[in-house]
Amino acid sequence: MDLNGKTAVVTGSARGIGFAMAELFASKGATAVISDIPGPGIEEAVKKIEEKGGKAIGIPCDVSKEEQVESLMKKIVDETGRLDVAVLNAGILRDGLLVKADRKTQQVVSKMTLAQWQAIIDVNLTGVFLSGREAAVQMVNCGNGGVIIPISSIARHGNAGQTNYSAAKAAVAALAVVWSKELARYKIRSAAIAPGFIATPMVLQDMNPAALEKFKKMIPIGRMGEPEEIAHTAAYIVENEMITGITIDVSGGIRL
Repeated sequence: MDLNGKTAVVTGSARGIGFAMAELFASKGATAVISDIPGPGIEEAVKKIEEKGGKAIGIPCDVSKEEQVESLMKKIVDETGRLDVAVLNAGILRDGLLVKADRKTQQVVSKMTLAQWQAIIDVNLTGVFLSGREAAVQMVNCGNGGVIIPISSIARHGNAGQTNYSAAKAAVAALAVVWSKELARYKIRSAAIAPGFIATPMVLQDMNPAALEKFKKMIPIGRMGEPEEIAHTAAYIVENEMITGITIDVSGGIRL
């Protein structure tokens, strides 16, 4: 798909990986839709893209809320006349061990709470399901085909301290396969990206510092990834018509 003249929405795109993808799409001639939870970040992201000569609009959305996601995707088509690319990037972290025992007594002193589990499922899995479903609705109705890119993670292989996150991201990778089969008849492709440790605000600020340092040392190429490297992968998926039904690990070679 040639991005010029197309419309591409990226959820969770006020900053980090999401913004890098929206910015790259705009540089290739697409109208980038910046969508995130309400806040000044949306307007700032739109302004940055417009300052570089790109086209962008901002639409707030909490992807865990069905009515908001329905409204988002419909509004995109109402305002731009089409929807060609949907990157389902919005996500959060709520890390913690399944159970933690005192080293001396070997008695459990804490456990992952249901709130920690549910918060991740609501945003990182249900949010992807809702966003993918509603993007597909609009793409089918528009009749132009399209590309849906759910953002998974290398944590999908199983990462200690991330029972909730790993489960959600493994499920997201499965969704890409299912959707590639179900939506092919409508000329809609679906492929996921599984980033490794990327230098984003969410990772640098929300991840346990000790755990982050440990994982940095495990990356074979010797550094964390940059948001722009994930953006280029998204553009590759969009532009290569043969890519569908897979998850591309962009991890610097790390194996969890």
